[in-house]
Amino acid sequence: MTTIGVLALQGAVREHIRAIESVGAKAVAIKHKEELEDLDGLVLPGGESTTMRKLIDRYNMMPTLRLFATSGKPMFGTCAGLILLANNLVDNKEPHIGVMDVEVERNSFGRQVDSFEVLLNLKGIGAEFPAVFIRAPHIVNVGEGVDVLGKYEGRIVLARDGQFLGCSFHPELTEDTRIMEYFVNMVKESKHSVLA
Repeated sequence: MTTIGVLALQGAVREHIRAIESVGAKAVAIKHKEELEDLDGLVLPGGESTTMRKLIDRYNMMPTLRLFATSGKPMFGTCAGLILLANNLVDNKEPHIGVMDVEVERNSFGRQVDSFEVLLNLKGIGAEFPAVFIRAPHIVNVGEGVDVLGKYEGRIVLARDGQFLGCSFHPELTEDTRIMEYFVNMVKESKHSVLA
């Protein structure tokens, strides 16, 4: 069975676990770096990127997360998770894991009170996906090999860079599992190519 971890330091962990299980994969909450070893893929959930980074550093997880990224195993970052994956941040701060070839700006759609839901048409995923935006970032620029999968009002909100999937909004807060299915298929394809 395909095993996908959810970085369980802070944020929407339970919701991601439910989404992963609902598409037939095994989900594991990851709190220690040693637990990353047995995974086929990893989700970095939404939450507060600064807090998550402090906890990643406190538990000395950054070297292991970067190693996981270089192993070729897929990683999916939603909202704060996208910020962690990005190799460039608009506010000129040092990137966090810094493995996805995108530049990201935080809080692009206003504060918590400005949260909203909108239906988006997403390349390779389908039409009318209910996207929940909560203090969401957006992707300002993408590198050459990055595939833009979704935009909202001209801003990139979903993109794939090889094994990395980055999303501005919160698919785990809806009943629509199509983005999680897309990621699980990325993981299965990755496993298959390793075995081949």
